[in-house]
Amino acid sequence: MDKMLYIAASGASQDLLGTAVRSNNLANAQTTGFKAMLTQARAMPAFGDGLPTRVFAMTESHATKMSSGPTVQTERAMDLAIQGDGWFAVQDKNGNEAYTRAGSMQAGPDGLLKDAHGNPLVGEGGPIFLPLPVENITFTNDGTITVRPQGAPANVQEEIGRLKLVNPDTKQLARGDDGLFRQKDGNDADLDPNVRIRSGALESSNVNPIDEMMTVIGLQRHYEMQVKLMKEADELSVRGNQMLRII
Repeated sequence: MDKMLYIAASGASQDLLGTAVRSNNLANAQTTGFKAMLTQARAMPAFGDGLPTRVFAMTESHATKMSSGPTVQTERAMDLAIQGDGWFAVQDKNGNEAYTRAGSMQAGPDGLLKDAHGNPLVGEGGPIFLPLPVENITFTNDGTITVRPQGAPANVQEEIGRLKLVNPDTKQLARGDDGLFRQKDGNDADLDPNVRIRSGALESSNVNPIDEMMTVIGLQRHYEMQVKLMKEADELSVRGNQMLRII
């Protein structure tokens, strides 16, 4: 009976973890640049005296669905979308380089170019500062930034920098608790001149709400089955004890 209980309890625990991940995906179905998380579990033998026949379910490292989400036209000059493969380079709260596909940019009071979460954008020479006040900010498809200083003629455009656009191997990227991606080896990715962006558009989340909802329903039903199995194991144990009392 303990084998049945052990397997059912570990399976129910993994169902709860899977439900939490899928619920997080659903909550971010409208989040710009969000990449859906994937769950997977495998059977793991238990090691130790008296446990060679015990097997339990174990969740492996969460994977990420790296496919691009649909592009939404916004017509806002500081909304940027990666075309195809690639990432924007930003600085995290610790000042380290990280990567994102969320391209809703904004300028701080000091002119520092940031993403929607307040992370500074990284250029070829570090963080990018816009000269304030400015008019007519333009991003070319290779990430070059030009502005027209306030009061300057309409045909005057001044280049102030270029975004650092990278394209590392997605298998070598890991998602952090802050939602940003970093290389597993801890090194910064090299600038890739072939990455292209589109101004006036944003990449939506790649979460499929219908698939996620169906998966959540399946996990909930599987959890219920595991609970019933645990109850059955308890009933079998009680009946076994009753038979021993009779003997």
